[in-house]
Amino acid sequence: MRVALREVHDSDLPVFYRQMNDPESQYMAAFVPEDPADRDAFDAQWKRIRSSDAVARTILADGDVVGSAAVYGEPGEREVTYWVDRAYWGQGVATAALRGLLTEVPERPLYARAAADNEGSIRVLRKCGFRLTATATGYANARGAEIDEVVLTLEG
Repeated sequence: MRVALREVHDSDLPVFYRQMNDPESQYMAAFVPEDPADRDAFDAQWKRIRSSDAVARTILADGDVVGSAAVYGEPGEREVTYWVDRAYWGQGVATAALRGLLTEVPERPLYARAAADNEGSIRVLRKCGFRLTATATGYANARGAEIDEVVLTLEG
C-alpha cells in the first residue's frame, strides 16, 4: 500500500467528519470534542487549523483519503496528532503518515498524547522515535470519565 500526504482539501472534510464519528475510533482516541457530531463545531475547528501555522495533511492510501495528520501549537510546545480510518488500522498507515509528517516538520521537540490504553497509537509513536516522558490524567469525552494518558516526546 502506498501512503502519501498532501494538503487538506475542502472535499476531505466530510471524510474526516465521518471518520471522527466512528464510535470505536472515538473510544480509542478518547480525547475527542465534547460533541463530535456537532458539524458546525467540526467545521469551525478545521477552519482554525487551516488558517493557523499548523501543518495539516490529508493521509492517502493508494490514493484514497484515509485520515489526517497535523502538527500544531506554540513553538516549543508543538504536538502531533493523527486520525486514521479504522478500516486501515494495523496496516502501517499511521506509522508511514507520521514519518512523512515528521520529515516535513523538522522542529524539535515535538510532543504527543494518547490514552494510556491506546497501545496501537503508542506503538506508532514509538516507531517514529517518540519516547514516553510523562503520565497524566484527563477527562476523555468519548469515555465520559477521567482516564490515564501518556505524554511522549520526540527530541532533536
